[in-house]
Amino acid sequence: MVGLSSVFIVGCSNRTSDPPGSIAPPHLEIETEVIWSEDLDLSFMLSEPTKYFSDPIVDSKWSRHSIVSEITKSWIDHWTGDGHEEFSIYLERMGRYAGHIDLEIKSLQVPSSLRYLPIIESGFRPRATSSAKAAGLWQFMTATAREVGLRVSSILDERRDPIRSTQKALAVLKGHNERFNSWFLSLAAYNAGPSRVSRLLKEHAPLSPMGDSLYLVIHPFLPRETQEFVPKFLAAAQIGRSPVRYGFSPVDDALVSFDEVILTGATSVDVIARAAETAQEIIEEMNPQLIRGFTSPGSETRIMLPLGTGAIFMRNYQLIPEDERLSVLEHRVVSGDTLGHIALRYGVSVAVLLEANPEVQPTRLQIGYWVRVPSQ
Repeated sequence: MVGLSSVFIVGCSNRTSDPPGSIAPPHLEIETEVIWSEDLDLSFMLSEPTKYFSDPIVDSKWSRHSIVSEITKSWIDHWTGDGHEEFSIYLERMGRYAGHIDLEIKSLQVPSSLRYLPIIESGFRPRATSSAKAAGLWQFMTATAREVGLRVSSILDERRDPIRSTQKALAVLKGHNERFNSWFLSLAAYNAGPSRVSRLLKEHAPLSPMGDSLYLVIHPFLPRETQEFVPKFLAAAQIGRSPVRYGFSPVDDALVSFDEVILTGATSVDVIARAAETAQEIIEEMNPQLIRGFTSPGSETRIMLPLGTGAIFMRNYQLIPEDERLSVLEHRVVSGDTLGHIALRYGVSVAVLLEANPEVQPTRLQIGYWVRVPSQ
């Protein structure tokens, strides 16, 4: 089964100056002073509130507290000094994904500054994997990813899907804010876990109402990485909002669009590229979630294609026989074979073999049966 889904627009207009942040959720108060005149028409502000109100994280008074600002300054100094080239790469990569992130931010009504969070999480690399095995732009751990509905397997890892992972990460952050009534605590919870933050609040501020000020209360008791996390994010956001001011080139947020198709069953990336009449490298770059080079057997997989190739793909794909859609190595089972032996021979894990061959019963391998062996 294959069908053409909607087209997502990824990108936004160039930003060379400080973009205003989003409006805060209703339960957060922002102090503003409005000079009113009967002749002043402010209706345009109501139609696009995210353009005209301050960001509740970067523009908060708590971001200027000495505990936070000193660490923030040290990161700004690093990225505008020895780390300048590194941060330039982050900003260049950000241009590929910022537009879609902005759309999700607008949809969920969360702070616009969250567009800069992947800078400190992954350097905007969808294939980034940490030493703790967190993965993707937003560095989801496997358990958390599965909790929020991202599929993680030896063949498909939606943590690396820039679209799906962005939707889930921003929803997680919004959920944390609804729980803690603080974006500072929400960011700490994103890094250290909401249970840890709740426990520290219970220990050190048991009777205090939830709010940003409590971040400063628990800051000394957070893990070292988390103590740095919020100020590091603030530094990335400050530079990202005004790159030219800090000696960087403007971020190229040129519009990038793509087509989307849904495939059911296993299809190799090279076959997808051939059907879309485009280069395999382009399909691989657009679909980093396909970690073994083919879609999942027995389930639906969302694939991104270059804009304008969706209809071409559908036409060509339907002409490809099902038994020719998976161009991976196949092993013919002989007497004495086990999945363990086959896995060892080809340097893959048994789990990978099982996922590539869902119809196979490991204890009942039949002589003459062909086992699909994904490439590493």
